[in-house]
Amino acid sequence: MQIIQKVVVKQVVTESSKALLHNRFSQRKVELQKELEQLKFQLKQIEKTKKTQSSLLHTQFEKERSSRLEKIDVIDFQIEQLERLALGSELVESEMDSLLEVKIGDNWNDIKQKKEIVIKDGIVVEIR
Repeated sequence: MQIIQKVVVKQVVTESSKALLHNRFSQRKVELQKELEQLKFQLKQIEKTKKTQSSLLHTQFEKERSSRLEKIDVIDFQIEQLERLALGSELVESEMDSLLEVKIGDNWNDIKQKKEIVIKDGIVVEIR
């Protein structure tokens, strides 16, 4: 019988993986800043065409703006934490499903233990 089991994928922090993560965070931050500018532009366009200032429109705009500013703050915090992270430490990158063969006579305690895959610079270095 086959069962599905969760497998945690961890990444060993190296200089190159740290730089890659920093770039991802920075790119996402730039995207969010562009979205903020686009929102401002759209609001001005709508205000020009409608000639009325709808409070609902401004409320929705502020909600979207706040959401993006919050995401930017989270990214700033992640960048700050990344800079503090020591080389060689492990970060949880993702969680995946794995098929596992279960047979009569297998040790259930071994089967139900959480499995981990450790990668370093994109290469699997350990399976626990």
